[in-house]
Amino acid sequence: MTQTARGVLLTRPREDSQRIAALLQPRGFVPVIAPLLEIRTRYPTLPRDVQAVLVTSARGLDAVTPWKVPVLAVGDATAAHARAQGFDDVASAQGDATALADLARRMLDPARGPLLLLSGAGQGGAIGTALRQAGFAVLRRVTYAATPVRRFPPEASAALASRDLHAAIFLSGETAGAFVRLLPAPCMDHVTGVLALAIGKSAADALKALPWREIRLAATPTLDDVLALL
Repeated sequence: MTQTARGVLLTRPREDSQRIAALLQPRGFVPVIAPLLEIRTRYPTLPRDVQAVLVTSARGLDAVTPWKVPVLAVGDATAAHARAQGFDDVASAQGDATALADLARRMLDPARGPLLLLSGAGQGGAIGTALRQAGFAVLRRVTYAATPVRRFPPEASAALASRDLHAAIFLSGETAGAFVRLLPAPCMDHVTGVLALAIGKSAADALKALPWREIRLAATPTLDDVLALL
């Protein structure tokens, strides 16, 4: 890696990575989009007679037609997406799943009706359990599934081989795990000059299997705090 390396590897699904790329370019970084997950939207029947809707990620709303109901979002980006979708009453937990459950306990009342939890496949279980233990009825619906790609993206291989990457961003444990699992052996040494930026502990732990220049963990599980690590 040269001293002027400004490349940043983006491993989220393509649409998400494109939005992050738009934030990086004005800062002088060169985004390298190399998705490690593919998103498949699901369209379950949603109960509408609920006290509030809880959303664990912006993707959880892609299959949803808005209606008059309060929305509690895991973070600011998800809250902004909910407003863009047409929901008017939106609050952000500004954190992770634990913060979302805490926000629901503060703002909502178990006696006022069930909660609708929208999440990806394999996600949202901890929130549902925590809120049920607090006396809430929780109706969980899976509105998307994130599936790891089958082979390492050639864009990522080329970027690593060029030694022009400054950092790689990992916004989930699933993405970090897919990177570690799929990384070709000839690319192993190419990560030694690259910063690995993790949004949470599960991502950081998965990345420890590789000899990064450094693994940095965001102060809070938000995109803003991940980008602050650059």
